[in-house]
Amino acid sequence: MTRSVYVTGIGRGDGRQVVELGVMELLTRQVDRVGVYRPLVHDAPDRIFELLRSRYRLTQDESTVFGLGYAEAATLQAEQGQAALTARLVEGYLRVAAEYDTVLILGSDFANTNLPAELGVNARLANECGASVLPVIGGRDQEAQSVVAEVRNAVHAYTNLGCDVIAMIANRVAPDQAEAIREQLDRTLDLPVYVLPDEKALSAPTVRQIVEALDAQVLLGDDAGLSRDAMDFVFGGAMLPAFLPALTPGCVVVTPGDRADLIVGALAAHSAGAPPIAGVLLTLDERPGEQVLALASRLAPGTPVLSVPSGSFPTAAELFGLDGRLDADTPRKAETALGLFETHVATADLTERLSVARSARVTPMMFEHALLERARAARRRIVLPEGTEERILRAAEVLLRRGVCDLVLLGEEDAIRKRAADLGIALDDPAVTLVDPQTSPLRERFAARYAELRAHKGVTLELAHDVVADVSYFGTLMVEQGLADGMVSGAVHSTAATVRPAFEVIRTRPDASIVSSVFFMCLADRVLVYGDCAVIPDPDAEQLADIAIQASGTASRFGVQPRVAMLSYSTGTSGSGADVDKVRAATELVRVRRPDLLVEGPIQYDAAVSPVVAATKLPGSEVAGQATVLVFPDLNTGNNTYKAVQRSAGAVAVGPVLQGLRKPVNDLSRGALVQDIVNTVAITAIQAQEDEA
Repeated sequence: MTRSVYVTGIGRGDGRQVVELGVMELLTRQVDRVGVYRPLVHDAPDRIFELLRSRYRLTQDESTVFGLGYAEAATLQAEQGQAALTARLVEGYLRVAAEYDTVLILGSDFANTNLPAELGVNARLANECGASVLPVIGGRDQEAQSVVAEVRNAVHAYTNLGCDVIAMIANRVAPDQAEAIREQLDRTLDLPVYVLPDEKALSAPTVRQIVEALDAQVLLGDDAGLSRDAMDFVFGGAMLPAFLPALTPGCVVVTPGDRADLIVGALAAHSAGAPPIAGVLLTLDERPGEQVLALASRLAPGTPVLSVPSGSFPTAAELFGLDGRLDADTPRKAETALGLFETHVATADLTERLSVARSARVTPMMFEHALLERARAARRRIVLPEGTEERILRAAEVLLRRGVCDLVLLGEEDAIRKRAADLGIALDDPAVTLVDPQTSPLRERFAARYAELRAHKGVTLELAHDVVADVSYFGTLMVEQGLADGMVSGAVHSTAATVRPAFEVIRTRPDASIVSSVFFMCLADRVLVYGDCAVIPDPDAEQLADIAIQASGTASRFGVQPRVAMLSYSTGTSGSGADVDKVRAATELVRVRRPDLLVEGPIQYDAAVSPVVAATKLPGSEVAGQATVLVFPDLNTGNNTYKAVQRSAGAVAVGPVLQGLRKPVNDLSRGALVQDIVNTVAITAIQAQEDEA
């Protein structure tokens, strides 16, 4: 039976989009197929549905998402009564519920709806749909006592109308009052109340939104620059020495277009990262000359410079009336919103209250959600040696906004800050540390340690001093010395550059004879584990058995039940030859060493994953047709297969994840996307948690 949750409110301005996004995140962690239903809607497209569709890869037909427009609903209620309106809206819900395991229902927004007794409409509809209710109240610009009173009134309003209220959320409350509000509500209410403080980054408009609202002309800037959040507005009128100290991180500088000194000064400050700004807005339809614009583009590539015809005062009035939007075009705000929700909501408790039955199979999205959730549960410190690489910085922003782990970025500090500033990424979070291996006081300590470890290879202290200045060696020694819990590299470095320091410094675990790797292959309907696709070119039978045993352990640790297929060009006893014999011998070694593991080999790929083929080639096998861990006979086969599946089937390949090291170090594909990096860092953090358990 479909279990649904109805997110609603009591008035406008509650910012419940954060809660709707957060609840969708919880549902998709548990359930394969989640539907969305908005009974009452303003003009399409609906920005929250578009956000949910893009972020959670929803395939739901948009025609099934919406019930009625507000005007049509008001007319229906006036002419035929609330019962007729409710019946009509419930019909739409039932169509969605018939197709999905659970449904997220988005309540009315109380904004220019012309719908009498709107709270009652939401309550009755929730009851008729059999949905649990999660009301949200907005606390912006309210005192603590006022927020507490509104929460109590909302609870009574919905419970008196017969609703199953599972929790309450007070959103947008003053950060300095959040704890007091939480304590008062905990003492006086029997159900959980979660208090979300007002987050400035969510209410800040993007530069693109400013362009749209003011019909501004973009003189300079790229898409990344336009997506920056305008955290503040600084109006320039003073001379440059007095103006520069007024700049704040993420501000938009508003100044007449003839003030070339302020334009160049603000962009120069941005280039130095002191502080990074969101952009420059020129008023009075005055524009700097071509030479100034050329200098501006060189100083801060990508940073927006806008022009409007109005003066500073009317421009200011419009700017201060803008509020940030959470939609498909603001993915960075979505990360901030989810980080806020996950920090202040007891997600495990709320998930239990939602009473959603977990799907039997693990989908790619559920796998990715689980990684972030597990990493966040016990934060670790991960070092990223490629601190100036764009994808690394964008992944770092996601990880920090979601509170997944603490980070160390390696490289020249000014270069990292300048690159981050150009991308509109703030590095003022206390959870991130910048370290330059060339100048760090740790360099001497690491040189002595590396010389000690490699003395048998003739490494002197002088040579070690040069070696450890390399970011890969420096990061590896941070892990070895306990100054970081794990390392992820390879976005621009080769696998050898990442793995060699780990072999030399961290070395293998006592229970592992080799270091090997796996990829988590997130297909449309399942997650498979491929090994080894990155490290050992031509493993012998002993090594192949070790890869299989390690890979099954890695699979288990990340929620994939291991059923191991030892792959070959032959299935069962149908073929012979040196390559097949190697796989057959490796399979027997696995059975001897780990009799508890389900393993089959030699077996062809189609027989391993297709029940139809397995029924013909290996009937009765506990692995054939349902293998989850696929062990390739050599690197040539494994590497090409994972890339073929990744590119041709649209699979998400997470890895390579190294296994067998004493402490976690993981490599990235040089074609890794930002989400690949986020996932790999999360995996590394989880490995570090388990190593310390």
